[in-house]
Amino acid sequence: MMLKTNGNGASSDRTATLGKATVLAISKAFPKQLIPQEHLVEGYIRDTNCHDLVVKEKLERLCKTTTVKTRYTVMSKEILDSHPELATEGTPTIRQKLEIANPAVVEMALEASIACIKEWGRPAQDITHIVYVSSSEIRLPGGDLYLSAELGLRPDVGRVMLYFLGCYGGVTGLRVAKDIAENNPGSRVLLTTSETTILGFRPPNKDRPYDLVGAALFGDGAAAVVIGSNPDLSRESPFMELNYAVQQFLPGTHNVIDGCLTEEGINFKLGRDLPHKIEDNIEEFCKKLMSKEGLKDYNELFWAVHPGGPAILNRVENTLKLTGDKLNCSRRALMDYGNVSSNTIFYVMEYMRDELKNKENGGEEWGLALAFGPGITFEGILLRSL
Repeated sequence: MMLKTNGNGASSDRTATLGKATVLAISKAFPKQLIPQEHLVEGYIRDTNCHDLVVKEKLERLCKTTTVKTRYTVMSKEILDSHPELATEGTPTIRQKLEIANPAVVEMALEASIACIKEWGRPAQDITHIVYVSSSEIRLPGGDLYLSAELGLRPDVGRVMLYFLGCYGGVTGLRVAKDIAENNPGSRVLLTTSETTILGFRPPNKDRPYDLVGAALFGDGAAAVVIGSNPDLSRESPFMELNYAVQQFLPGTHNVIDGCLTEEGINFKLGRDLPHKIEDNIEEFCKKLMSKEGLKDYNELFWAVHPGGPAILNRVENTLKLTGDKLNCSRRALMDYGNVSSNTIFYVMEYMRDELKNKENGGEEWGLALAFGPGITFEGILLRSL
């Protein structure tokens, strides 16, 4: 039996279910440039040579409504000085953007993975599989191979790449890592996500209003977790069980989040009805996950919801009638890092781990990890705190 002591000195004796995947370590990494939200507008307007006061005022309003306080970015003055074409409307810049993004994504993934393996406490050579998630790089071979080589993983490590899933990619990665861990006894899966907004960087244009939403909301970073079943408690410290996973798409909604790659980079269009679509379908989706263990009361669970934006969090909270503190970890991640696409769910989970540690008897036992993205796709995992 595994006995844990939380920050209040209380103990819990929850043990991982035999054969179920567990999270054994978690970490994150960011580029060096930190941007306070109050400085973003002036910097973005200056860097893109924008002289339209209407655009500036709209961006100022958006920055206030996102609730974001700080974000990290790969983009810097040095990059723009070296590549002024990135701030020129209509210029083909996909090659330059990929030359910047590809190594930056792997560098962040490497930093997060090294920290995660260190927390796990076992050698990198004990990693049997790697799941690599990104919507920010394009090349062959992919970042999974470069990362494996940099980490010194063994040549026969099983590699899976998940590209261009967007905001739900982190939870998809958890589902895939869970399947690998549970179907390969003794395996240990390194799941890493890494994202940068470089591919979508461009000067503002009135015909592309979503560019301003992206400028006000999205950030860069990476995350990593180690997943395995039947943990060795003499040298591993599981803190969360991945009990049950579901993916679902909403028929007829594939144009609500629309992304395409062009000569200028990646372009996104976001339908105004996205929060409404999530609101209409979230309760049924949650019930499907909760029914696996006969759970009924939303407020008896802990919640790790991808913070796509404050409107989505508000719709989820109101629809499920969650008490005011249930989405605190999601709101905190959004405030501290912005929407960092596939990574963000792990920032929420890390905050949730720390919050549960400080609750009496380990806090709530069951919870949900949820993310939404292109499709519209819902990804969800029924979690169990250990």
